[in-house]
Amino acid sequence: MTKKRGDEPGEGGFELGIGGILKGLGDMVEKLGELAKTGEELSRTGEIHGPGKEMRGIYGFTIKTGLGDDRPRVEPFGNIRKDRQSGQTVVQEVREPVVDVFEEDDHVLVLAEMPGIAVEDVQIEVNGDLLILSAERGDKKYRKELTLPISTVREKIQVSCNNGVVEIKCVR
Repeated sequence: MTKKRGDEPGEGGFELGIGGILKGLGDMVEKLGELAKTGEELSRTGEIHGPGKEMRGIYGFTIKTGLGDDRPRVEPFGNIRKDRQSGQTVVQEVREPVVDVFEEDDHVLVLAEMPGIAVEDVQIEVNGDLLILSAERGDKKYRKELTLPISTVREKIQVSCNNGVVEIKCVR
């Protein structure tokens, strides 16, 4: 096969050009098939630096399968978003963490990946079944809004943090 200009690996090992895009889609479809059989998840992250390393974008996604639904679920995270008004891609100062929600018999457990954060940095707001999680330490800022499978009040929420993983236990 003859390689064309733009098909060579770019930054981060990604191939550029139409050949790279098609190969990436093919690899992703193959991996989704494997994940659907095993009920696992796939997660990828990356980082983009702007001119002079002043602007830093974090992006990633998690593909979850086997959660009682036949279709895989793609959950993006990071601080790169599309501006709703202009349609432009922008790097936000606040990152959206990867979050998993587990429904247990007597509580709902929320796990959020927030590297560099300690328990005293975490702030929780709750309004019925809406949970707003935010944290800030130095240049690390996180925020995530999520709908819980139950309604709760702040008094029934316990927060802990270990190695950048924030654990929120919402007692029924």
